[in-house]
Amino acid sequence: MFNEKTTSSLFTLFLLLSMLNLSFAQTISIGVFRVDASPPIGSPVAYAPTKKIVDPLSARGIIILSEEKPVVLCAVDWLGIANEGLELWKKKLAKAANTTIDRVSVHAVHQHDGARCDLTTEKILKKYGLGGTRYDKAFIQKTVRSAAKAIREAKKNAQPVTHLGFGRAKVEKVASNRRILGDDGNVSIIRWSKSSDPAAIAAPEGLIDPWLKSVSFWNEEEAIAVMTYYACHPQSYYGQGEVTCEFVGIARNARQQALNDLPHIHFNGSGGNIAAGKYNDGSVARRPILANRMEAAMQAAWEQTVKTPISSENLAWNTAAVALPVGKHLIEKELVAQLADPELDPDKKLYAAKHLAWLRRSKAGKKVTVSALQLGKTWLLNLPGELFIEYQLAAQRMRPDDIVCTAAYEEYGMGYIGTKIAYSQGGYETSERASRVAPEVEEVLMDAIRKVLKR
Repeated sequence: MFNEKTTSSLFTLFLLLSMLNLSFAQTISIGVFRVDASPPIGSPVAYAPTKKIVDPLSARGIIILSEEKPVVLCAVDWLGIANEGLELWKKKLAKAANTTIDRVSVHAVHQHDGARCDLTTEKILKKYGLGGTRYDKAFIQKTVRSAAKAIREAKKNAQPVTHLGFGRAKVEKVASNRRILGDDGNVSIIRWSKSSDPAAIAAPEGLIDPWLKSVSFWNEEEAIAVMTYYACHPQSYYGQGEVTCEFVGIARNARQQALNDLPHIHFNGSGGNIAAGKYNDGSVARRPILANRMEAAMQAAWEQTVKTPISSENLAWNTAAVALPVGKHLIEKELVAQLADPELDPDKKLYAAKHLAWLRRSKAGKKVTVSALQLGKTWLLNLPGELFIEYQLAAQRMRPDDIVCTAAYEEYGMGYIGTKIAYSQGGYETSERASRVAPEVEEVLMDAIRKVLKR
């Protein structure tokens, strides 16, 4: 029979156990993974077969564990991941993490000397005798398997997260807007990733987001991982098959080395209409200069990081599946005829195949996932395509009192995504070759962004 003292002791023990259980339930943990994503010699990369690996490519990211289903965020040093290629990545990583596909976000960093990944377009090219010329299916599958295996290990070795860190710094003399408008409001000069045009160099930077943002995960005083976000085409020079993670990857790797191999993961923001053309003439000497400027900003953002306590009650994962309006220039009969034309240039057939892949998937009802991970007052927004900077800046205005970090280049099947007005202004990015969506895409995508940034 229990006396009053025993009952009091049992109540105290029950209370302590309840508090311990509550504390455990509120814990966030993360695991970090990284695998090689460099293609073999001879494998096709964006514009030529691989001749040599100048700077190795990687697929790297984190798995976030809480009482909810795991979340996976992954950045790959490839040009783009599209259609069934993205589905493969998400399916395999979701299985490895024991989560659902909609809680996996995989982005390309968009280096132009990296691999392409689009298994739908590859199927079409193969049908017309061009299989294996642009995509290395075996290499893609091998890389995905390696990433999945690394996630399983990362999950086993996950560390508790007690604090989230945030810092930011301006990147000096890297980004500039690619679209220089004339007095008539139309594009008069296209400022490419590299430029020797005096008028393009002399023109103002134009609309950019100058801030590099740094989000870090901490276990008390020990940093576990750092994720950086910056919007800019990451090219200095390219196209000869000399594979490189480019100036953004070089800077990322330098910061990781400087911090005793603290994992660094970099995401490209809405850089579709942003490039280094004002500050890059395409010479070999410019790559390390741009890398140093990126590294300096990463270091500055790290040094002014402010930490705040974090727990799973501060975590939320929001998604919206949307059908993006297809460009009216995509006509299946015409695209099939182009692919069947024995006289048509292989590069033009590649674009016809990309157009056809996106058109058929859209007709089949395939949707694009927009997602956001909320960690307290910090939001990690995941968006598709070669997105214009206006979307990133608009997302930040939607939550002016919070921190919004944008990663674009997730689903790459539609190519560029401009603003509605941009489709009437001319320029490459909104041309029939480059973009597979209609001007009405702005309204659809902005609505999706608003949805996932609400709680």
